Amino acid sequence: MNVEEIIKTQNEIPLFKRTIIHMSLVINKIDEEIASSLKPFEISIQQFNVLSILRGQKGNPANLSTINERMVSKMSNTTRLVDKLILKGYVDRRVCKQNRRKVEIFITASGLDILNEVDGILMETEKSILRNFNDAELKDLNKLLNKF
Repeated sequence: MNVEEIIKTQNEIPLFKRTIIHMSLVINKIDEEIASSLKPFEISIQQFNVLSILRGQKGNPANLSTINERMVSKMSNTTRLVDKLILKGYVDRRVCKQNRRKVEIFITASGLDILNEVDGILMETEKSILRNFNDAELKDLNKLLNKF
């Protein structure tokens, strides 16, 4: 991916700025590829993330703040995401019997089914995105990214 070619500049870009632009372009490309894989299932990347978090609860409920703190992309509108997933039948929201001010969110059987359908396709998409890297390079890349 040639940064200068993509942003159509002939000027030399300072290394720190070029790096940030390059990373932004890579993030956008990854998001496009993943969103494209999820499109046939009519769920967004963020909705997939919520469903994955709830699956990770192994049948235990989560509240909105738990979901929000575990989201890959932090956003303030977790309520809206959960509402859309409720409409699709993928999650259920209940008032806690012990504390009526607490709302518990569960993944439904349909939510688990859609995740099982998406998992393999998403894994193939991820492999495709990273096809130009070998395992050693991916380990090195992850070490570098950990510096953030």
